[in-house]
Amino acid sequence: MNTEGVYCGICGGARECMFKLYDDRYGYPGTFSLFRCQSCGHKNIHSSVSPEKIKEMYSKYYPRATFHVDDHKPYREIEGFTSWFDGMKSGPFRWVPDNVRVLDIGCGFGESLGYYASRGCEAYGVEVDANIKRVADAFGYNVKVGLFSSDAYQEDFFDYVTMAQVIEHVTDPIATLKGIARILKPGGAVVLSMPNSNGWGAKIFRRMWINWHIPYHIQHFSFKSIRIAAERSSLILDKAQTITSSHWLYYQWLHIVNYPSESQPSAFWSPKIAPTFWQKIVMKFLSYVHMTKINHTITRVFDFFGMGDNLLVVLKKPQVSEKVC
Repeated sequence: MNTEGVYCGICGGARECMFKLYDDRYGYPGTFSLFRCQSCGHKNIHSSVSPEKIKEMYSKYYPRATFHVDDHKPYREIEGFTSWFDGMKSGPFRWVPDNVRVLDIGCGFGESLGYYASRGCEAYGVEVDANIKRVADAFGYNVKVGLFSSDAYQEDFFDYVTMAQVIEHVTDPIATLKGIARILKPGGAVVLSMPNSNGWGAKIFRRMWINWHIPYHIQHFSFKSIRIAAERSSLILDKAQTITSSHWLYYQWLHIVNYPSESQPSAFWSPKIAPTFWQKIVMKFLSYVHMTKINHTITRVFDFFGMGDNLLVVLKKPQVSEKVC
């Protein structure tokens, strides 16, 4: 690996090129170089995609355009052993209490907004994929369509902000976190989930790891780089651990079985492509394996050792008397 004369946007350290990747889900054309910071372990790709192009990518290539409003099902409250074994606490919305004012950045198809509303929260959403408008209109959700901008909200306005698998999509995470800090009340928190590229999955599956998700995932945080990003944004790192959905490993196997050529959509991820006969046979077999709960067991073990595929992070805005160290 050759050291590049480019510096990390998180800590300023020197970076090296790991390898080139392409969109192995929806077939967006082109290859992208993945860089790793030698100091903080942060990984990212170069992206010169304009905000207008980003909106087009999500609306055109993501499969939500095929979703019907009737497919909208708000998340439900769950507790107990099954919740833990399934890794359901991996979602940031699970960490938000009742009766608070909350903003979900990247609210997808609005499932979290329905969950918040059912628990007495004053819920707001922002989503770059214009397909959310159909759901917002049907269910009366307060959603802004477009990229997140803190200028759209009052200062010290929200008790909580959530970003479920979103921070990895932004071109400037420091600016985003600073904007969030501005609109959080003192003592408020932002709860984030993001892929863990320093976990076991990326080490084992390499280029075929499910969560590179190029070119939609631009940033890949380490424990160290998210702490530095928090400090630079005047936020305090309160919690950082790996909690991973047990279904992710099942999806990883399906991802490998349907791994496409460059610029081609995957039969697993894209509704535009039908799997071959043999792919269907293997996927059916993998579904039976998944029912044995072996994927659940493997996932829980790696999460226990902090090597899971998903990082769950809580950052807090200091009270007036507190300072970020």
